[in-house]
Amino acid sequence: MKYIVIIGDGMADRPVKELSGKTPLQVASIPNMDRLAREGIIGRIRTVPPGFHPGSDIANLNILGYSPGEFYSGRAPLEAASMGIRLKEGDVAYRCNLVTLKYNKDKTKAVMDDYSSGHISSEEARSLVEELNGEMGSEQIVFYPGVSYRHIMVWSDGALNMECTPPHDITGKEIADYLPVGDGEDILRGLMLQSAGLLENHPVNRERINRGQKPANSIWLWGQGRKLALPTFREKYSLEGALVSAVDLMKGIGINAGFEILDVPGITGYLDTNYAGKAEAALKALERVDIAYIHVEAPDEAGHSGNFKDKIKALEDFDALVVGAVLEGIESFGEYRILLLPDHATPIELKTHSEEPVPFVIFDSRMKRNNEGAVFDESITGRDNIIVFEEGHKLMDYFIRGQ
Repeated sequence: MKYIVIIGDGMADRPVKELSGKTPLQVASIPNMDRLAREGIIGRIRTVPPGFHPGSDIANLNILGYSPGEFYSGRAPLEAASMGIRLKEGDVAYRCNLVTLKYNKDKTKAVMDDYSSGHISSEEARSLVEELNGEMGSEQIVFYPGVSYRHIMVWSDGALNMECTPPHDITGKEIADYLPVGDGEDILRGLMLQSAGLLENHPVNRERINRGQKPANSIWLWGQGRKLALPTFREKYSLEGALVSAVDLMKGIGINAGFEILDVPGITGYLDTNYAGKAEAALKALERVDIAYIHVEAPDEAGHSGNFKDKIKALEDFDALVVGAVLEGIESFGEYRILLLPDHATPIELKTHSEEPVPFVIFDSRMKRNNEGAVFDESITGRDNIIVFEEGHKLMDYFIRGQ
């Protein structure tokens, strides 16, 4: 038996006025996902437990069978693991976004204009982060460059009990009410303020402005945590796994779970990602492992931008180039199961994640169902006679063991 998990990050949504009250999933042409819904086991899962922030870290740990209440330690340590950063005892890792702030005339107020600095390139970002580390780094504070706008700051013996807001949650809002609060807030706020002064006139930003692009004119610190300790997926399920994703967060989860991380050229985490390459790499990996985990970020990014046209395009590309390719290529393995779902909703109206339950489907090659009228969208969650997982981490047990 081979297993494959296909995650469309942020696929689920809420009714969109411009789509006549339908969701992007309901409007998009997604025949492959609809086929799975007609022929598979359909259900509803709460990927974000009550009391947790609706993030991909929480949701994907849950989907993989790790209860966040037992194992979660913060987002940044997962990304640090992906980047090869070894956290020591007492180290606290913070996610460090390069963001675009928009100031009023006298610079007394600032609005979060873009949590990604216009999806700045990794090359440009590296130059900025290295400059910040040279000017602001110390024996206690170190900045590590990552991918695009996503970076890491490690604070040795740093403060952990801090209330920090993800920047993608406050797009278009004044930042004053969302700055770090708690033990050590002065240090974090000071670093963010200092970064704004250093980045404002950096050559990279001057060039971006000249090209009509958004400057990365500040850092934003959040997602803190200490080193994570997970039992491996093999220890839990006696299965070897491989994972493909463009984002460090997902790679970090995979590393901590003992998965092989697949390297695919051209995967960006955005609308231009190499969808087909992900599917091809996952299918190839199944020749040597038992389970492959495909994570595609593009629908989530479109949700954060509030662009329903981009989200529909991302869903259609995901369906054709990932789900369709998997359905075609996996037949050669004989017996197999496919688990398809969003990790959470990223509604166009909110431009950020939400915590409502999401639909899932499990397709088993040995037992095709006939769910009359079923399509893969949010309506699944309201159907009668579906399987419901209020404790999301139990879905993986059911997928693997049928219980």
